[in-house]
Amino acid sequence: MAGISSESLAAAQEKLEAMLPGATLTLAEELFGILGLLDSDAGLLRALTDPAREASAKAALVSKLVGGKVSTDAEQLVASLVESRWRTARDLGDALETLGATVVSAVAENKGPGLAGLEALENDLFRFNQAVAANHEVQRALQEPQASASAKATLAQKIVPGMGAEAKVLVTQAVTAPRGLRPAALVARFAELVAGRQQRWIAEVQSSRPLTQEQQKRLQSSLNGLYGRELKINVNVDPAILGGIRVTVGDEVVDSTVTTRLTELRRKLAV
Repeated sequence: MAGISSESLAAAQEKLEAMLPGATLTLAEELFGILGLLDSDAGLLRALTDPAREASAKAALVSKLVGGKVSTDAEQLVASLVESRWRTARDLGDALETLGATVVSAVAENKGPGLAGLEALENDLFRFNQAVAANHEVQRALQEPQASASAKATLAQKIVPGMGAEAKVLVTQAVTAPRGLRPAALVARFAELVAGRQQRWIAEVQSSRPLTQEQQKRLQSSLNGLYGRELKINVNVDPAILGGIRVTVGDEVVDSTVTTRLTELRRKLAV
C-alpha cells in the first residue's frame, strides 16, 4: 500500500489506537465481518471508494448497511475509512483487514504482563504455519474451493491444539477469507503485525561503551516512566557513536550521541 492509501490507513490507525485499551475480540470479528461483506459485493466496494462521491454519502451508506448490527466503534472505524481516499478499491479492504488484525494484537497485548500476551500470539501463529508447511494434505484441504468455511476453521484449530483465543480469530480469518493469498501467507502477514506491536515494548539502546548495572537501572526507570510501561531493554555497544546513547522504541528515536551532535553542528556551520 502506498501514496494516498498509506496516508488514509495511517489516519485510521490513529483513530483506532484510542479504542484499543478497552478493545475486545468482538470488535476484530465485526471488522472482519464487514470486510467479508465488501469483498462479496464489487459494486458496493466501488461505491464506497468512488472519489467522485461525497464522503458523507459514503459514510451514510455504511451506516445504512451495518448500523445497529455492529458496535459503534466498528461502524465509526469503517465510516472513517470510506470517507478517506484510496488508490484502489482493494486497498480499502486491505486496510480493514489490517485494522482487524491490529485489534487482535492489542487484545493480546493487553493481557500482558509485558510482552507475554504478544509472544503467546506470535508463537501460536508460528506453530500454525509450521504445521501447515509440514503437511501437504492439510495445505490442499485449506485451499479446497469446495470445502466450507466452517470445515476449514475446524481443521485449522485441530492441527494446532491449545491455540489461544486471539490466534483462533486470526487463523480462522486466514483460512476462511485469505483474499487471494495462501492461508499461511496471510498468517505470516498477521505475524508481522504482531511483531510490529511488540516493538512498542522493546527499547533498542546503542551506547559507545557497556553500561554499568546502575546506569541500566536508571535508564530502565526513565524509559518506563516516559512510555508508561515496563520496557524490555536491549543494549548494543557501538564505538562509532563516540559517546552518549541512542534509544529506539518502535518508530521513535531518542538520540543524544556525540556523533549526532557533531553532524548537527557541521550542518549549522555550513549554512
